[in-house]
Amino acid sequence: MQDANDAEAVTEGLDPEAMSAWLEGLGIGLAPPLTFARVGLGQSNLTYLATDAKGERLVLRRPPLGELLASAHDVAREHRILSAIQGGDVPLPVVHGLCEDPAVTDVPVLVASYVDGAVLDERADAEALPREARHRVGLSLVETLGHVHAVDLEEVGLSDLASHKPYGGRQLRRWSRQWELSRTRDLPELERLTERLTALDPGPGEITLVHGDSHLRNVIIDPQEATVRAILDWELSTLGDPLADLGTLLAYWPQPGDPPSMRFDASMVPGFATRSELVEHYAAVTGRDVSAVPFWHALGLWKLAIILEGVRRRQQDDPRNLTAAGAIPASAVEEIIVCGHGVLDEDGYSDRHVE
Repeated sequence: MQDANDAEAVTEGLDPEAMSAWLEGLGIGLAPPLTFARVGLGQSNLTYLATDAKGERLVLRRPPLGELLASAHDVAREHRILSAIQGGDVPLPVVHGLCEDPAVTDVPVLVASYVDGAVLDERADAEALPREARHRVGLSLVETLGHVHAVDLEEVGLSDLASHKPYGGRQLRRWSRQWELSRTRDLPELERLTERLTALDPGPGEITLVHGDSHLRNVIIDPQEATVRAILDWELSTLGDPLADLGTLLAYWPQPGDPPSMRFDASMVPGFATRSELVEHYAAVTGRDVSAVPFWHALGLWKLAIILEGVRRRQQDDPRNLTAAGAIPASAVEEIIVCGHGVLDEDGYSDRHVE
């Protein structure tokens, strides 16, 4: 029998009774009673699985517990984006609604369909895939990004989602502010990386829909075909340079020979595509010039360092934001910064692009 404290832990952040009534009112055929459980390793927005008496499942997402930075963890924005691009080429869960009723929840809660498939949350999940499937996963993720970047913004009503000004500068300004608001200590090497990226900013470029958080843990794949069935976690999606998504993917894609870091290391399992292969495949399927990818790769690492620092700050401020993965150590942020400098140093990229 489940202990009362355990039951509260798996539903913390939700009112099960009120949410059950609201979900049943959606008219999508749910059979009461509903049960709820927090799932996944996410340390940003919190994710829950709702299951009805027939075994039908829904996924709910809400912002983290405690005090939040302005504009962060905006699931209402996520709802708008997912609703706009439903039924297109981007593989997505079906969106069922957004609960903003203060009688049900203190923050917006996004409700979407459950997508069956494999999620690579642990290295063992990647090791369980056949070698050929491991290689295919990365290529399919790149193809999925190509579909995201091909969305017609005018047609789906997202052309006003964000500024159309040069994306590199926007990102550097926004995440520098986030750093100042979430930092727990001084990190001179992060400041130096910020300066290097500012000097290397490629300036105006193509503007498309960007996912903003593209990596292995944010997709559900077909376990046999190793193709992406759904790309998840759109809270950072905006309008910007499509190469930024490729840079984010590379930032989360460690490979043998990299400096030590605590990044999820599924991509280091034998058989996974190399970062070079991902870049080459993106160029092949989209026809885009990828010469500025090192900037976006380093920017992705810089953002990851700031995101991790924000997670550390939230965990220190409110231990309820800890997950099964535990607390993020300070060294994890510092290791990512080292990787960012390494990308800009590789093959003299920084020297070639700063006059």
